[in-house]
Amino acid sequence: MTRRSLESFVLETGYADLPPHVIQQAKRCLLDLIGVAAAGSTTELSGIIRNHAARHFAAGDAGARMLFDGRPVSAVGAALANGMTIDAYDAHDGHPLVKGHVGCGVLSALLAFCQAEKISDARAFLTALVVGYEVGTRAGIALHKTAADYHTSGAWVALACAAVGCRLMKLGPDQLQEALGIAEYHGPRSQMMRCIDHPAMVKDGSGWGAMAGVSAAYLASDGFTGAPAMTVTDPDIAEIWSDLGGRWRILEQYFKPYPVCRWAQPAMEAAMQLAKAEQIAADKIESVEVFSFHEAVRLAARAPKTTEAAQYSLPFPVAAALVHGRIGAAEISTAGLRDPEVLRLSQGMALSQDADYDALFPAERWARVVLTLKDGRKLASKPAVARGSAENPLNDSEILEKFHAQCIPVLGVERSEAVSALIEALPESDLVGILALITEPGISVG
Repeated sequence: MTRRSLESFVLETGYADLPPHVIQQAKRCLLDLIGVAAAGSTTELSGIIRNHAARHFAAGDAGARMLFDGRPVSAVGAALANGMTIDAYDAHDGHPLVKGHVGCGVLSALLAFCQAEKISDARAFLTALVVGYEVGTRAGIALHKTAADYHTSGAWVALACAAVGCRLMKLGPDQLQEALGIAEYHGPRSQMMRCIDHPAMVKDGSGWGAMAGVSAAYLASDGFTGAPAMTVTDPDIAEIWSDLGGRWRILEQYFKPYPVCRWAQPAMEAAMQLAKAEQIAADKIESVEVFSFHEAVRLAARAPKTTEAAQYSLPFPVAAALVHGRIGAAEISTAGLRDPEVLRLSQGMALSQDADYDALFPAERWARVVLTLKDGRKLASKPAVARGSAENPLNDSEILEKFHAQCIPVLGVERSEAVSALIEALPESDLVGILALITEPGISVG
């Protein structure tokens, strides 16, 4: 496929234009996101936002059912609720240069549009998913290059959601430009580091961005106009958009092995690798020191009271990884937050900023740790990066194992296996069947 203009890429790209490895990556992203949504649906955050959507976003003529819930709401309400449900469990994919998550908002908008607009073509679904990733990744890079503050994913993913809607509703180039302008203007330019310092349910703004993007597409279809989207039209960032159709940014997404902020995961890997190599049990460790980049050491919650605080912490998941050798839902919620051995290591952990690692961020994220043992020895790890990046990928088996670990407690074995099988069989499998399986209530949903 040759490089194309934004309008041509969004509105005219066909399934046949997608290379096979891009299609396969889209299916990996879809599987991973659905698994994260299943786990997210059990959280208090998800329960609150789904009830909110059910009360305040009536379905009307164009409705969509919320993930693992079944209740119909408007398309904008479904995008909001589904985006926040995925974001509630911080294990979804992302891209290093956007310092956030493309797929969370894009999939939420895509599911809403497909149901509201009665779209059942699996090829159209997969193509729109890829288009959303390509637009969203570039919009995020463009915003970070042009804005002084660090904004949440919702700020830029709104443009991708609007683009997906324009494509699926077969709007024209002029309406696409209006929709992008509306989405950029109304997208939530919320400050990410505020939530890093004060973790709360607002998190990465992805649900709000998806809602803004879906609304923007519908407004543009009705003739509403928007100011130009500067992250698209500014000549200074034209190069970011110049490789549409030539470079597939979806292939650069990372997949998380653990449900905590990506910035904490290099330190987790360094700590676990060192403990395993030296065969050191957690009860033999007196204290831990972590060296990482500035943004990572800002994740400073040591005794989190909520899962949101645990997910936006560095010392707590590092301590939990040393104690348990793993991090999953149990370690970042309920009783896991009160584990005395995890709290001992977390509360005593020293966090130090490393200038060399600062210089490499955001394209690269590094950390190293030093363990001081109770017998007085000090053990230093090698510098480590997180697993799951394009350069250090999780394989298909690991992603499938992660999916089932998240889905089975919510859907049961049979339904989880049915979802994964149907996704793997796309585009030959039935999209309507997949939507039915993932919008019916789960057996364990908060």
